[in-house]
Amino acid sequence: MTKISSLPADDTTCGWYHLSKGRPVSPAHRGNTSARWVIVGAGFTGLATARQLAEHFPDEQIVLIEAQEVGFGTSGRNAGFVIDLPHDIGAPDYIGDINIAKTTMKLNLTGKNYLKALVEQFDIDCQLKHCGKYQAAVENRGIAVLDAYRSGLDKLDQPYQMIEGSELPDHIGTHFYRKALFTPGTSLVQPSALVKGLADTLPKNVTLYENTPITEVEYGQKTLLKHAHGSIIADKLILANNAFGMSFGFLKGRMLPVFTYASLTHPMSQDEQARLGGKAYWGVIPADPFGTTVRRTPDNRLLIRNSFSFNPDGRSNPKYLERFVKRHRASFERRFPMLPGLQFAYTWGGALALSRNHEGYFGELRANVYGALGCNGLGVTRGTATGKLMADWLAGERSELIDFVLGAAGPCANPPAPLVNVGVNLNLKWGQFRAGQEG
Repeated sequence: MTKISSLPADDTTCGWYHLSKGRPVSPAHRGNTSARWVIVGAGFTGLATARQLAEHFPDEQIVLIEAQEVGFGTSGRNAGFVIDLPHDIGAPDYIGDINIAKTTMKLNLTGKNYLKALVEQFDIDCQLKHCGKYQAAVENRGIAVLDAYRSGLDKLDQPYQMIEGSELPDHIGTHFYRKALFTPGTSLVQPSALVKGLADTLPKNVTLYENTPITEVEYGQKTLLKHAHGSIIADKLILANNAFGMSFGFLKGRMLPVFTYASLTHPMSQDEQARLGGKAYWGVIPADPFGTTVRRTPDNRLLIRNSFSFNPDGRSNPKYLERFVKRHRASFERRFPMLPGLQFAYTWGGALALSRNHEGYFGELRANVYGALGCNGLGVTRGTATGKLMADWLAGERSELIDFVLGAAGPCANPPAPLVNVGVNLNLKWGQFRAGQEG
């Protein structure tokens, strides 16, 4: 019997969650249940797996377990970029091997197009906008990144527009940036609203249990999952809980639970909208990976997202919120001096399941236990795609994309705990310092 050493515990201040439409929360599991298919984790990956399994096996019951509420955890806390393009930060041109890049793009597009179709089919109210994204820079290092990425996009034969700083205010209002690379294929979304909508439109043969944290697990020919009020026996178990997969006994010391933090303003008044100018909604990601992500939402709020912390247990720590909201304010004031009175309404943190080699895991973890784990910051598209492919693979299908994710190296091993803790924290601090004005 494996005791689960760490359970999700996110802060209660996520703006996306509170601003998205309320929904009837599915009851927690009670008693004893057996099912052929059991999925742990009802984020983008788990929801896609459950939906696709239900399509493949319409006469079988699919059980989906979520430790918290749907839309409250990691999948509802990201910046809301549904990204299509590959972005290999380890490659000089951010594209790297062209064949891998092309397949990676197919994988991303699989997730993006699947979500788009579901939003349209079920009329999910999640502010989905197909408006592209800006990757912007102010430091010389950031400008070099944009130039390198442009050459990679040429190699990949993907469209883009390089926009000089003097033209950027017509797009995003602020005069802060020196240059931006616009790519049209990214969509923007209210992530918590999307996750809630996906959960509320699951096929009838999927049973969702929320607020059901698993506390013990026993592996064998079948898997016994225990919680405070009962147990669930799974013929086949799929883990879609990212870094918490380590608590279930798999990939230990191979994933890094790194939190990043965001603040969302109150809605802008008509006067503030006029002072800002630019387009009605847009999204900016930083040229430097340790820089600041910025969004203007369709309901006229501004999002600032930066700062990182390494939380080895995968749980929120309130001390970081108090520390980083000051950094958010400084970043906001550098970019939007024309909006001195616009205050933050929400500040929150959300976890990323990172690995040092930027690889996730897809495949069999042990007999009758499978995992799609470690999205490395691409949970919306990559999590959705790998969740869907997991169900297809378990149903007996094979394809180029299934072979691609099955053949991936998987997360590499980390140094022992004391060393990795020091190393990750130093790397985060150095990266944020080196980002300079990009932060």
